[in-house]
Amino acid sequence: MRCPFCDHPDTQVIETRESDEGDSIRRRRRCLNCEKRFTTYERIELALPAVVKRNGTRTEFDRRKLRGSMSLALRKRPVSAEAVDAAIHRIEEKLLSLGLREVGSEQIGELVMRELKKLDKIAYVRFASVYRKFEDVDEFAEAVLEVRARRKRGE
Repeated sequence: MRCPFCDHPDTQVIETRESDEGDSIRRRRRCLNCEKRFTTYERIELALPAVVKRNGTRTEFDRRKLRGSMSLALRKRPVSAEAVDAAIHRIEEKLLSLGLREVGSEQIGELVMRELKKLDKIAYVRFASVYRKFEDVDEFAEAVLEVRARRKRGE
């Protein structure tokens, strides 16, 4: 493993821990050249379906892009990184369980909105306003009313 600070090819593993879910391994490493420490994660890599965008183009599923979209909606909201990681993991599990080779970006957007609704209502409305391309204030108000109605029903 190369050092991210000095690009030296030799690092030493100083601690290894399995995640609580057992689906990843966290390793603390030390560079043998610059002595700096960093963390790496080892995960099973499964073949997620390709993403078919609205314009018909296809691209590989990108976890970082998913995290970026969710992080933008969650900006300045009191949601932990662990909760976001868990939500991303659930989305990936759902995509894998579908058993499809391709999935529409709309379906991924719906999964993201479902997870954001559980994490933070404000983030959900933010994401929905961009994802659903709200054209006017009425559409925005409908999304807010939907969240309020679900909260009153205890969902």
